[in-house]
Order: sequence, then C-alpha cells, then structure tokens
Amino acid sequence: MFGLFSKKNNKTRMDYTLVKTDMHSHLLPGIDDGAPDLETSIMLIRRFKELGYTKLITTPHILWDLYKNTPDIIENKLELVRNALKENQIDIEITAAAEYFLDDHMTELLQKKEKLLTIKENQVLTEFSTMHKALSMKESLFDVQMAGYQPILAHPERYVYLYKKWDFFHEIKDNGVLFQLNLLSLTGGYGSRVQEIAQYLLDNDFYTFVGTDLHHEGHMSRLQSLQIPEKLQNLLTGDRLLNKAL
Repeated sequence: MFGLFSKKNNKTRMDYTLVKTDMHSHLLPGIDDGAPDLETSIMLIRRFKELGYTKLITTPHILWDLYKNTPDIIENKLELVRNALKENQIDIEITAAAEYFLDDHMTELLQKKEKLLTIKENQVLTEFSTMHKALSMKESLFDVQMAGYQPILAHPERYVYLYKKWDFFHEIKDNGVLFQLNLLSLTGGYGSRVQEIAQYLLDNDFYTFVGTDLHHEGHMSRLQSLQIPEKLQNLLTGDRLLNKAL
C-alpha cells in the first residue's frame, strides 16, 4: 500500500483538455441514477465545458432489473438535452451510448442481434455488479465479442472481489477487452482496494479510456480539484489514450 500514497508530492492538477471527450457519464434526465431532471443535466454539462471537455458521450444504464432503457428512450432524452443546451447557448457536442449491464437482458439483445448503442463503431461500454461476482464474467464478455462488438469494461478497478486476481485482468485484456478507468478511483473515494486495483492496472498499462462516470454534483466537485499521479499524466499525454479519437 505504501506505493499508493508515497508520491503525493508528484501529483499534478488534472488537465481535462488532454482528454477532450468524456465517454462515461449519466447526464440524461430521469432515466437512471444520474441527473434527476433537465435543470441538473444542463448545470452538469455546463460545468463539463468549464473543465475543458469539448465532447460528451453520455452513457445511461441499461440494467433491466432497475433501468429499462431502450435506444428510443435514450434518443428522446438526448434531443431534450440538446434543445435545452441550444436555448442556454452552451456550445458542447453531446451524443449518447449506454452502459450495458451484462445480465440476462443483454444476453437476449445479443441473441436477437439487436443493434447496440456504441461509444464508437463497434465499441460497447459494459459493466458487472460492483458488489457480487457474476458466475460467468469471461463468458459474458466473450459473448459480446462473438456478436461483433468490442467490449470496453467500465471501471474494472471497482470490482473489489477481483482484488489481487491479476491473472483474470491479464487474460481478458489478452482476449481483446478494453479497460476504462474512473478518474475518481485514484483518489480513494471508492475505497483503498479500488484505489490499489486502479494503481496496478494503471502501472501495467491496462487502461485505454478514462471516464468520469459522473452521476451528480458531488462527483463534479471532486473532479474540479482532482490531482493525478505521474503515471496517469503519462497516459493522458501519450498515444494509448483512445478518448482523443472519439
């Protein structure tokens, strides 16, 4: 654990202009556990622009037990937000994909060959429960690939039941799964084990995307004062980060 905290003095202020595009957030009003209403959506998006972002790909949950979102529902909310941004003269590009929970509903979508909402081309943001390990994580990711999509695993560091199970991460990476870091995971806000997993994955060059996973104003306040370690700064300024091409 010493390595996580010993380089505090080497941290620098996060420069969001290096990322350009945030590809994981919950900004569409009233359809998941993110922005509850349009007013909040617009306030949060305005603050994204102030941070230095030029594009947002917002990703509402599709988690059938809780959030029965469909492409039509998401597209309608996106248009509502776009119109409000125009009325408020907030000039920032916003599109929508989804954060797909790998559950029975997702299996059904894949079996029916339903068109998924993608981050770019065939890249799909996916997640598992952060509390309980699924019985078939590798198989679920493989099913996404077999359907012609490239899974991006959202916040892999938050799956604390995989703590120190590094072989699992290496195996799915070798099989073509992409990794997305939650920026706030490195602050300890999700707990020390999440921070340690994030540091391991960062140190070993797993991440190709970074995202805010922003749900509410509390997240935004922490993003505004975020200090990042040298290894993350290197990712942001190097060629491996794919956010810049979105």
